Amino acid sequence: MQENIIGGALAGKRYRVIVTTDIGGSDPDDFQSMVHYLLYSDLFDTEGLISSPWGAGRKEDILTVIDAYEMDYPNLKTWSDKYPEPNALRRITKQGAVEIASWKGWSHPTEASDWIIQCARKPDPRPLYLLMWGLLEDLAQALHDAPDILPKLRVNYIGGPNKKWGQNAYAYIREHFPNLRMIEDNSTYRGWFNGGNMASPWGNESFVSTFAAGHGALGEYFAMHLGGVIKMGDTPTVAWLLRGNPENPESMSWGGSFQRAWNMPEAHFLHPVSTDTPTEVFAEAEILFRGPEIPETEEPVFTMEIRSQSFDGYYLGNGRYGFRFVPKETGDFQYFTHSKLAALDGLAGTMRVLAENPETRKQGNLTHWWSDRLDEAVLEGPHRGAKTINRWREDYLRSFAERFARCANSKS
Repeated sequence: MQENIIGGALAGKRYRVIVTTDIGGSDPDDFQSMVHYLLYSDLFDTEGLISSPWGAGRKEDILTVIDAYEMDYPNLKTWSDKYPEPNALRRITKQGAVEIASWKGWSHPTEASDWIIQCARKPDPRPLYLLMWGLLEDLAQALHDAPDILPKLRVNYIGGPNKKWGQNAYAYIREHFPNLRMIEDNSTYRGWFNGGNMASPWGNESFVSTFAAGHGALGEYFAMHLGGVIKMGDTPTVAWLLRGNPENPESMSWGGSFQRAWNMPEAHFLHPVSTDTPTEVFAEAEILFRGPEIPETEEPVFTMEIRSQSFDGYYLGNGRYGFRFVPKETGDFQYFTHSKLAALDGLAGTMRVLAENPETRKQGNLTHWWSDRLDEAVLEGPHRGAKTINRWREDYLRSFAERFARCANSKS
C-alpha cells in the first residue's frame, strides 16, 4: 500500500510564491506549467510571475496565459474566492533579464530583480518561495544588489538544461551565497512525465485528451502545446508545495524528495582537457586558456562548440580566458573554439563525463543545499531521483483533472 503524504498547500498551508519562467523561449513546456500553476493559484499568495532568459520568452508570453485564465475566471471563482483577479496577476508580471549573464554572473538591475528584492523585504514573517523554471540571472542580480534578502528565500531550481545555459549566474550564486536555501533539481523533475502509472487515462497523451481538451480556455490552451502530450518539466516545483513539507526537502512530496549536498560537482581544467581527468554529469566544468592580453571587456571573445551547440567564452584579464560548461549526460564531449583572435581560434579538446559520485557531495560549504537522490531505488531509466515523483503520478494527475473540471463548470 502506498503511503500518503500530509501537509502542503492542499492541506491549508499558504505560501508566498514567485515563479520565474523562460516561457515561450527555450522551454515550450512552461506554457503547460503556467496553466497548472494558475489552476492552483487560489492556494498561494502569488507575489510575482517573472520572465527569465533565455530564448524568445518575454513577459508577454505569461500575459497570454493570463488571458486564457481570465476567460475561465468566472467559473473558477465559484469554486474559491481566493483565485486572484486577472488584472492582479498582470500587475505582478515582470520582465526579467533577456540576456545570459557574462562570466561574473550578474550585470544590471532588472524590473524582475528589483521586484524580488521588494517582495523579500516585505514585513511578512513567512519565507518567500522562488520557483525557478528558467535561468538564475534575476536571482543572482537580486542577491548581488541586496544580499540582506538571502535568509528570506527558499529556492527550488529546475537545473539540468537550465544549469547548462545559465552556468555563470549559477557559479556566482554558489560561490558568493553558499548559505542560500536551495534545491537543485537536475533530474528528479523528469519523473513528472517518465514512469509511474501510465495506464489510460493517466498517460501523457490520454490525460490531455481526457481531462484537458474541451475543459475551458485553459484546458484548450494546455492541449494545444507539445502535440497534446504532458511534459511540464517545471511543475514539480509547484507540486513540492502542494503536498509535502517544503521546509524539509528530504521528506516525501509530490515534487520529489532530495538528499543533502554539502558540495556539488565542479572541475577546473587548463586547455587542452585530457580524458584522463574526467568530470561528472551536471558538474560545473571550467576550462581556462592562455592567450594575448587585450583590453578588459565583459563581452564574449570566443565561442565553444560542443555537439553542435555554441557557448560563450570570456576574457578574464592577464592573458587568461575562460569558459564554463555543464554536461547533462555522460560520455565524451569534444569542443572546438571559434574566435576573431587567432590564438583562440580552432582549438580543440575532449572532456570525459562520468556518472555522479555520491562522495562528491559529502564535504563542502553549501550549508542548505539539496539535490537529486542518487540511490538506485529511485532511478527511472537514466534519471536520478525520478521515482520520488512518479510514484505519486495518479494522485497528482487526479487532482489536476479536478482543477480542469473547474474551468468548464461553475460550482453554483
